[in-house]
Amino acid sequence: MTTSPATTGPTASRAPDGGADQPIMLELVDEAGVTIGIAEKLSAHRAPGRLHRAFSVFLLDDRGRMLLQRRALGKYHSPGVWSNTCCGHPYPGEPPFAAAARRVGEELGAAPALMREAGTVRYHHRDPDSELVEREYNHLFVGLVAGGLRPDPDEIAETAFVDPAELERMMGERPFSVWFPTVLDAVRPALRALVEGSGW
Repeated sequence: MTTSPATTGPTASRAPDGGADQPIMLELVDEAGVTIGIAEKLSAHRAPGRLHRAFSVFLLDDRGRMLLQRRALGKYHSPGVWSNTCCGHPYPGEPPFAAAARRVGEELGAAPALMREAGTVRYHHRDPDSELVEREYNHLFVGLVAGGLRPDPDEIAETAFVDPAELERMMGERPFSVWFPTVLDAVRPALRALVEGSGW
């Protein structure tokens, strides 16, 4: 397992609704993933939760190791826990693929290669520490990452590249996001297809 702390880099550009004066809005969906409205981000995550569109990205290196991130301690939701390469929410009307590529660049300072769709998964999880709820219609993406990372320290405390055995060991020893096991199980077939022999 290779780990590295987040380092300070150039400030990534942010969309206007990410500013301090305007709340971040999410796209509400029905059980089929059809848009039915919008809601402010925090309100959508308060119990009982409102089903909204999200994305999760899993990137592998050329050795088939998965890039994980430990969420920054300053985040209001699930701070300090490990999770997949990148996850988040499209802006209303933003295609999930575009949102996923955008956030990989903003959070990690990297551009994914060969990123492709890997299906969707719905879940409803409660975070035991914050009491916030993840009720999401999640678009999954897999791809490759090459070159150096420049993590945004406001988003990421640490990164790690792990193989399947290292990930299993980490999950038994360190805290992970409540959604991570669900999205990992859903994305495994796409990871195996992406890098043959990776063991995922």
